[in-house]
Amino acid sequence: MSLATSAPSTALGTYVELVVTSVAALPAAETLLRAELAGIDAACSRFRSDSELSAVNAGAGRPVAAGPLLRTAVRVAVDAAEATGGLVDPTLGGDLAAAGYDRDFAQLVVISLRSSPRSMPARPIPSPSDCTGPVPQQRRSGWPEIVIDDGLGTVMVPRGYQLDLGATAKALAADRAATAIAERLDVGVLVSLGGDVATAGPAPAGGWAVRTAVNEVDGSDAETVLLSGGAVATSSPEVRAWRRGSQRMHHILDPRTGQPAPVVWRGVSVAAATCVRANATSTAAIVMGEQASAWLSAAGLPARLIGADGRVLRLGSWPELTVWSR
Repeated sequence: MSLATSAPSTALGTYVELVVTSVAALPAAETLLRAELAGIDAACSRFRSDSELSAVNAGAGRPVAAGPLLRTAVRVAVDAAEATGGLVDPTLGGDLAAAGYDRDFAQLVVISLRSSPRSMPARPIPSPSDCTGPVPQQRRSGWPEIVIDDGLGTVMVPRGYQLDLGATAKALAADRAATAIAERLDVGVLVSLGGDVATAGPAPAGGWAVRTAVNEVDGSDAETVLLSGGAVATSSPEVRAWRRGSQRMHHILDPRTGQPAPVVWRGVSVAAATCVRANATSTAAIVMGEQASAWLSAAGLPARLIGADGRVLRLGSWPELTVWSR
């Protein structure tokens, strides 16, 4: 089985990696991936004035026409919010803009905050309330009031809120692209979008080598695991960070306060059946802070957490099992 890797590229504000188990299938796989990413961008971008999401946000308080892909992406985001007890909230768009994340990330002044698999248990992720104490509620979440009407082809965001699908749309794109390529071309495939990794189809001998890292500059915290199915996602407050006046900001907000979550973990990597689940879980763990280890342990998912002080905590079968199978 010969592996073929696409040339380096970017999309959705991040780097793109595509690997397939057939050299002959690579051109067609690249075409399918580009089409999926273009569709997600046109439907879900908060930074394109012509996106469907921008139209939905502009019509907050009333139903707005939305295509099947955007409706799917919004439903996935709502499901992620419910699964994480609201810690991954798609109605944080206005709060992110107020924090300074109001344009494509490449246009922000970036700073450093420092100067799986499909065989995993299918049980629901435990409610964060089972593992955390009370947190003062300063912000009312809007996600329970989102209305998706497939019959009318509309989405309604409650008045006073703006959707941001950054926590789930990229992972959804990875899942969708990997599945489409595997099914249509009958190959094994790995799609990585900024480190959010989805696989589908037969894995190469020994598994897919997946590199997880927060510090991509020197690779000091990198670790490579072998994945024979499913997905891995890493969330970090360091990857998208910027300065607002004298304040250091990052893109992972605590929806209970509308402010950047305190940096307890520099990065959290999670293996799960889908990239959406892995990403939602890793993002929620960043928001949860110190209580994340108990929550992830209860979820039964392999995870690797890197503390703000550099400590590394491995949970579940990470890294004792370096190859996860379907």
